[in-house]
Amino acid sequence: MKTIDELIADGVAGKRVFVRADLNVPLDGSKITDDGRIRAVEPTVRKLAAVGARVIVASHLGRPKGAPDPAFSLGPAAARLGELLGADVAFATDTVGESARATVDALADGQVAVIENLRFNAGETAKDDAERGAFADELASLADLYVGDGFGAVHRKHASVFDLPARLPHAAGDLIATEVGVLKKLTDHVERPYVVVLGGAKVSDKLGVIDHLLEKADKILVGGGMAYTFLKAQGHEVGISLLQEDQIPVVLEYLERAGKKGVEFVLPVDVLVSSEFPDLKKKTPANPATVAADAIPADQEGLDIGPKTRELYASKLADAATVFWNGPMGVFEHPDYAGGTAAVAQGLLDSDAFTVVGGGDSAAAVRILGFDENAFGHISTGGGASLEYLEGKTLPGLAALED
Repeated sequence: MKTIDELIADGVAGKRVFVRADLNVPLDGSKITDDGRIRAVEPTVRKLAAVGARVIVASHLGRPKGAPDPAFSLGPAAARLGELLGADVAFATDTVGESARATVDALADGQVAVIENLRFNAGETAKDDAERGAFADELASLADLYVGDGFGAVHRKHASVFDLPARLPHAAGDLIATEVGVLKKLTDHVERPYVVVLGGAKVSDKLGVIDHLLEKADKILVGGGMAYTFLKAQGHEVGISLLQEDQIPVVLEYLERAGKKGVEFVLPVDVLVSSEFPDLKKKTPANPATVAADAIPADQEGLDIGPKTRELYASKLADAATVFWNGPMGVFEHPDYAGGTAAVAQGLLDSDAFTVVGGGDSAAAVRILGFDENAFGHISTGGGASLEYLEGKTLPGLAALED
């Protein structure tokens, strides 16, 4: 995989460099609520601009239906990138149309432009190879070189991620190089004890990685909405908590395998419950009750791990040498249910382990809850991509960057 430094050594001054970034940031209207992904790619953009490249930054944002939708415009992300760079960033109001071409043509050496949300064009996400390829051809006509640096999208077989690198001389950006290097430490060169913390809403989203990690990890700690499927599998009442009953047979198999392999599988011993889901906008007090994990009332919903579980998980993290964490422990967006996620984050910091926060909501939680990002070993920009890499899958966007 060619590096961006090798690409620069070959000469990029005056050339149009297409940077596939991941600017898929959360928005509240037009306000960015977490700019972590923009800050992560900014060094690559700055490096290229500093040597005279004409930089074209492209990304998706959200899930528009293959047509323009103002709610998913990259305008706010372009403005924020300009603030970080301390320079004007031009913004094209389409992807490969008149605005994009005029904006790119107007770039001088060292200048930067962002083109509109790639998913405003149906060809970006098309299942049909020809349709996707046609869009990739149009994107390729805008540029001379390609840099892949949108790690959060490398698990997608999309036009700008998979097809476009085949049409231009290409290299991996510094962000992707860093992400892959970190993930290798979780797969090829693991220091033990290796503890994995998994949370989030659905157990089905994590089955593949659990299957793979049962061969790698020493301990697996489970929280979040997915924990209730495990508790139900053990025969416990979970009330109106999030539950995927169809996954119970697989969960039982994993628990059995963990026991046979000597992998310590740790589930909550207590949880915070309420009869209703909290209002995440008003954040009015929820007044949750704490109950044992095997005694959730039938009319209550588990929304965070309880204080005993927080202590238990901190103790399991204390002697770890390597920790991978993906998924919050509860509804961290509400202050009454943020304690479990905060406790896990603090547990990572209190350990002497190499700690990796696996993107997505976990990374957002670290920032929203006020933790110092630099205190962690690595905070990934790609939750789904990280999980699929740890599952041992071939990621299309990484395969496309191989020479």
